[in-house]
Amino acid sequence: MPKSPSRKTADLEDAIAYASRSSGVGEGAAQKPKAQVGRIMYIECKAGSLTGTSRIGRVTLSKTGRTLYYGGLTFQSLKGAGFKSNYYAVETGDNYWISGPKRRGGDRMYGSVLPIEIDEDIRAEYWRDIRGQPERIHDTVA
Repeated sequence: MPKSPSRKTADLEDAIAYASRSSGVGEGAAQKPKAQVGRIMYIECKAGSLTGTSRIGRVTLSKTGRTLYYGGLTFQSLKGAGFKSNYYAVETGDNYWISGPKRRGGDRMYGSVLPIEIDEDIRAEYWRDIRGQPERIHDTVA
C-alpha cells in the first residue's frame, strides 16, 4: 500500500533537514567564516642573492591557498618560474623561498650557518611540536 501524501512530505522534510545539518547548508548567510590560524612556515628572502635573511613564522593562507600572508606582505606563487624561489612579495617584487619547516632543522637551501630567527608567538610550538625538542623552547634562533 503506498504512503499517504502527508507521510511522503514529512519523510522528505526530515531527509532535507538531516542533509542540511550534516552539510552545513542552510546555515545563516550572515555567519562569518572561521578565522584561519595559519601554518608555521620557513620564509627566506632571495632578493639579490641565493641566501638571504630568513625566519620561521606563522603564515596565513587565502581561501584557495594560492596566496600567503605574512608580516604585512602578500605572497603570490611563481608557479615554477622562479630561480631558487617559489613566491614573490606583491608589494616589493622580491623573491622568496617559503616552505614547511623540516623536523630535523636545516631549512636553508644551501645549508648556510646563518641563523634563522623564530617568531616569538610560535617559538614554543615550533620547538615542541615540529622539532620535538621542548627543552629548547627559549631558543630564539634555529
